[in-house]
Amino acid sequence: MITFTPLSGAARTIRTVPLAYLLQVDDVRILLDCGSPDWCPELSTEGEEDASPPWEKYCNALKECAPSVDLVLLSHGDLPHSGLYPYAYAHWGLTAPAYTTLPVQAMARISATEDVEGIRDELPVEDAAENSQQERFDDSLSYENGSPPSQTSPSPPSSQARKRKYVATIQEVHDAFDSVNVLRYSQPCHLQGKCQGLTIIPFNAGHTLGGTIWKIRSPSAGTIIYAVDMNHMRERHLDGTVLFRQASAGGGVFESLARPDLLITDAERANVTTARRKDRDAALLDCVTATLSSRNSLLLPCDSSTRVLELLVLLDQHWNYSRLKYPICLLSRTGREMLTFVRSMMEWLGGTISKEDVGEDGSRHSGRDRRRRDDDHDDEALGAFALRFRHLEFFPNPQSLMQTYSTKDPKLILAVPATLSHGPSRSLFAQFAEIPDNVVLLTGRSEPGTLGRILFDKWNNAQREEAKWDRGKIGSNIMMDGVLRLEMHSKVPLQGVELEEYLAKERAAKEKEAAHQAAMARTQRMLEADEGQSESDSDDESDSDEENEVERTLGEDLMDTTDDLKRAREGPNASSRSSNKRKRGEGPGADGSEWALDNDPDDGVTRISFDIYLKGNVAKATSFFKSAEGQTQRFRMFPYVEKRRKVDEYGETLDVGMWLRKGRVLEEDAENEETREARRRKEEEEVKKTPREPPSKFVTSVVEVQLACRLFFVDLEGLNDGRAVKTIVPQVNPRKMILIHAPQEATDALIESCANIRAMTKEIYAPSQGETVQIGQQTNSYSISLSDELLASIKMSRFEDNEVGYVAGRVSSLATSTIPVLEPASSSSLPTRTGSQEPVRARMLGSMPMRTLPQSTMIGELKLTALKARLAQVGIQAELVGEGVLICGAAAKRGASSDSLEDSVAVRKTGRGRVELEGSVSDIYYRVRKEIYALHALVAA
Repeated sequence: MITFTPLSGAARTIRTVPLAYLLQVDDVRILLDCGSPDWCPELSTEGEEDASPPWEKYCNALKECAPSVDLVLLSHGDLPHSGLYPYAYAHWGLTAPAYTTLPVQAMARISATEDVEGIRDELPVEDAAENSQQERFDDSLSYENGSPPSQTSPSPPSSQARKRKYVATIQEVHDAFDSVNVLRYSQPCHLQGKCQGLTIIPFNAGHTLGGTIWKIRSPSAGTIIYAVDMNHMRERHLDGTVLFRQASAGGGVFESLARPDLLITDAERANVTTARRKDRDAALLDCVTATLSSRNSLLLPCDSSTRVLELLVLLDQHWNYSRLKYPICLLSRTGREMLTFVRSMMEWLGGTISKEDVGEDGSRHSGRDRRRRDDDHDDEALGAFALRFRHLEFFPNPQSLMQTYSTKDPKLILAVPATLSHGPSRSLFAQFAEIPDNVVLLTGRSEPGTLGRILFDKWNNAQREEAKWDRGKIGSNIMMDGVLRLEMHSKVPLQGVELEEYLAKERAAKEKEAAHQAAMARTQRMLEADEGQSESDSDDESDSDEENEVERTLGEDLMDTTDDLKRAREGPNASSRSSNKRKRGEGPGADGSEWALDNDPDDGVTRISFDIYLKGNVAKATSFFKSAEGQTQRFRMFPYVEKRRKVDEYGETLDVGMWLRKGRVLEEDAENEETREARRRKEEEEVKKTPREPPSKFVTSVVEVQLACRLFFVDLEGLNDGRAVKTIVPQVNPRKMILIHAPQEATDALIESCANIRAMTKEIYAPSQGETVQIGQQTNSYSISLSDELLASIKMSRFEDNEVGYVAGRVSSLATSTIPVLEPASSSSLPTRTGSQEPVRARMLGSMPMRTLPQSTMIGELKLTALKARLAQVGIQAELVGEGVLICGAAAKRGASSDSLEDSVAVRKTGRGRVELEGSVSDIYYRVRKEIYALHALVAA
C-alpha cells in the first residue's frame, strides 16, 4: 500500500513552495525533498503581524515525522527543495540515509551556506546552545556569536519568539551535506536494511544542474516516478529532461519511465503559456544593452547556485559577441566557490557548454593550448573555457561594490537572493530604486509574501491583458512611482556604554565559569585520590600508610587546584580582585583534618565551601562496638560515590592519565627551544588570521524608498509551460497520478485536460497540505525457502530484470529452521475428495474422469510496433491497418491478390491484456505466434 502526505507544496494552494512530501511504501517512509521557506517575508498589514508565520505548520509536521523517516531523496539543489535539510538533520533527528546527485549536493550546500550567512548577518537567530547559556547566566542581553541581540530593535521580543526561524549554522550545513550519498544518472541503487527490496534510480530532470527525476521500484507497490520542476527544452548550460525526447531524437517518452504505477508530478504551470526562448533572451539582452548605453545601471536579483548559471552564460556570450566593456558584478559570498564546483563537474553540463572549447582570443586551440589557467590561476579541465567569465567580478557585500564603483558608473549587478527579502539584493534595492532610469530586472516570480513577488505583481498588473506573463507575450518595462516602506536589518558594532556593559558581563561570565571548572576539578581529584586507597581496613599499619599517602596526594592536588583557580581568575581587572587562598589548617585552633575555602565578601565570584568531607584525609575514630573482623573506621558518607578499583588480569592498576601526562612531559623535554618558538609563532599567526568578531548588536529600521526606477520582468525560470505538461503527462500514461506543487487554477486545468483523453487514467489525486492519500491495499510479505529438488524442476522465464516461474508444492516446517520450506507436491500428498463431500457421478463405459488442465500465464504488454520490428528481422512483412490491428504475411504486400490471404494472419489487441491471432493454419501463423510468445514472459503451469 502507498500512502502520500504533502507536508508543504501541496495542490490547490497559493503557497506552492517549499516542497516536502512524505511517501510511505508499505513500512518504508520516504521523504521527498526538504525545502525551506523564505524566513523574511514582508509584513503588509496589522493582521499579519498577529498571525502565525506561514512555515509553522510545515515545520511542526516535519519535526514530528523526521525521526521515523527511513530514506531522504533530494531532487534539486535550491532552497525550495533542500534548504531545510541541514537544520532537520542537526536538530530534528532526520538522520536517515539521503541520496541525490553530486551537483545537487554541491549546489544545495552553496545555497544553504549563502542563505544561512545572509540571515545570521542581519537577524538574531535562536540557537539551542544560546538559549541554555542565557538561562544559565540569566543575562539581560542574549548573544548571537558573542553579540547582543536586537533589544534596541523596534520589533517586540514577543514577535521574535513567535516567528522563530529554523536556520542552521555553517558547520551544521557542511555536516548534513557531507552525509548525503551521491549517485550518477541512471545508476540503480539497491537499498539495504529496512528499505531492502527498494531500488532507486535518478534521471535527468533539467531546470537545474544535477536536477533529478526519481524512479522508485518496489516489489509490492510497483514503479513510482517522482518528477517535479522539469524542463524538456535544451538550455545554454543544460540538456532537457530525459523524460521526453526531442523530435530530433525520435520523440516520445523515455521507455524506462513510461507507464509507471504511480506518477507524482507538479502542475504549477499547467495554465501558463510561455513565450519562445529566443524572444525572451532577446528582450532581456536588449533591455541590458539599452540601459547600459544610456549610462544607467541594472539590478538583477538571482539565486546563489542554480539558475544563476544560465544568466551568467547568456550574459557572457552577449558580452563577448557585442564586445561590451561594462562590468558584471556578482554580489555573493559563495560566488567563487560555486563556479569552482561547476568547473569541476563539466560532465554534468549540456547545451552549448559541453561543446565549447574557446581560448582567450575566441579562437579554437588544439594540443598543448587546450589546457590554460583561468582567472584564479587554477588548472581547469578541457571544456571549462566557456565558464571563465572574464567580465565577471565578485563582491562579498554592497560596501565593497561601492568602494570599487560609484553609483554613477553603468554596471550590471547580480545580487542574491532573488526574493529581495534580505541580503545584498535588498540593501541595494533601497538605494538603487531612488535613481531615475535605473532598471530592476526580474527573472522569476519569487515566493508569495516576499518583496520579489510584490514587485512582480506590480509589473504584471500594469501590463495589458494580452501581454501578461502567462499569455505567451513579452511585456514592457514600467516606471515605478510612490513610496515603499521597507524593514532594513543590520548588525552594527557596540559603542560607548553598551560596549562597556557587554564587556563587564562577559568578564563576569568567564569568572563564574572559571570558578565552576576549578571546583569541578578539585572534586574530581579528591575522588581519584580515594580510588587509590585500599578497601580492606583489616591491617592497621597498611591503613595508616594509605592514609598518609592520601594526605600527601590531597595536599599536592590542593596546591594544583589553587594554582589553577588563580590562573583562571587572572584577567584585565585582576588587580581589582582580592586573592583567595585555599589552605590547610595547622596550629592552635585549627583542625588539621579539615580543608576550607576562604570567602571574600567583596569578590563577586561565588565560592564553594565543603563542611562535610569525603573519605580521604580523616582521622581514625574508635568505637565501643567492635566488628567481627576487628576495629573499623568511620567515614562521613555525603556525598557518596562508590569507586571500584580497576585492575588488569595480573592485578596491576593502570593509570592511563598518568602515562599521558608523562608522555606530554617527555615530548616537551625532547623539544628544543627553536621548535617551541616556531610552534608558538605558528599559533599566533593562526590567531591573527582569524580575527575575533567585535561585539555588535542587531538593529531594525524602517526606511521609506521613493520609487523612481524602471521595472521589467523576463521569465527565465527554465520550467515546462502548460502545453508541455499537457503533452508529456498523457504520453507517460501512468496508472495512477498525484498532482502537487500547483495553485487551484493550474490543478483544475491539468485534471480537465487529462479527463478529455480516453486512454488516460481517471485516478488522479490532488491532496492539500497535511491530507493523506492511500493508494492500493496493504500487502503482507512472507519469506519461504525453496528446496533443491523443486528449484531443479522450475522453468524460469525472463521478464525485464526479473525471472518468473510457476511453482506448485507443499509447505513443510523443519525443526532446524524458522523459515518454512516449499517442497514438490507428491501425488499421495495431494488432497482427495471423499464421497461424503461430493456425490458420485455415473460414468460411461470407457470414459476418463474430467480434470482441470493448468493454464500457462503470459506476463508483459504487447506493442504492435515492437512486434512489427521483430517480424521484419525474421523476414516476415507486416503493416499496421487501422487501430490495434497488424497484418502479417503476404497480405501486407501492396497489390496482393485474394489468394494470398491464406498465408496471412492478423494480430489484434481487443482490450487490456487480450491479444487475438486470426488466420489460417500455416507456417506464417506459427512463426508469428512464436514471436508473440518471445515478447512475453511465459510462465508454464
